[in-house]
Amino acid sequence: MKTVIIHGQSHQGSTCYVARLLAGKLESEVQEFFLPKDFGEFCIGCTRCFTDSESKCPHYRKLMPLTEAMDQADVIILASPVYVYHATGAMKAFLDHYGWRWMVHRPEEKMFGKQGVCISTAAGAGMKSANKDMADSLFYWGVGKVYRRGFAVAATDPNGISGKKKQKIEKKTDSIAAKILHRQGRVKPGLKTRAFFFLMHLVQRSGWNEKDAAYWKAKGWTGKERPWKKTKRTTNE
Repeated sequence: MKTVIIHGQSHQGSTCYVARLLAGKLESEVQEFFLPKDFGEFCIGCTRCFTDSESKCPHYRKLMPLTEAMDQADVIILASPVYVYHATGAMKAFLDHYGWRWMVHRPEEKMFGKQGVCISTAAGAGMKSANKDMADSLFYWGVGKVYRRGFAVAATDPNGISGKKKQKIEKKTDSIAAKILHRQGRVKPGLKTRAFFFLMHLVQRSGWNEKDAAYWKAKGWTGKERPWKKTKRTTNE
């Protein structure tokens, strides 16, 4: 089992503490990236990822290590402290580069068999909106199961988190870890994901974007093939 953590900041504070705590309970191989240290480019809106190829993005090579890590992982953890009631700018800039991977365009079929976790921390509020910033991308990528957890830690450093709050963090991460381990190897997208995919299936049959339509046709998705069915067969082999 492999886990990748994308940290929405470069310092190793409270959010990093929670993300690592959860990853440790999964007893998996863990790979970490810190933004903007490991990737700090802004999308320039050239649209070449949509109209031509994702490889034409001017930041494609810099982004490749993170893309490959997510593709190889069983669990993707997106972790961000709350900045003005939202995820960090670094996290948003990172996620902006994957618009071409949304189901409306060219989703990666491996995503439908993965699990994702959105983790945010704050002094006391804003975790819900920060988690939504990250969860939107996980959902539209097609990630099979997505968890959201916010923690009001009232501390920027793990050493400043009270004992009572740490107990709550332990309990919540125990719960998420148990659910992830229980579903590992047999993740199925929920009804909402499958319904949205079916809607995109109808859109792609009309071929409004040549690159996207060709991709869907090659995958067999404009017909009866579905990415989660292939994921399931691969898992059971």
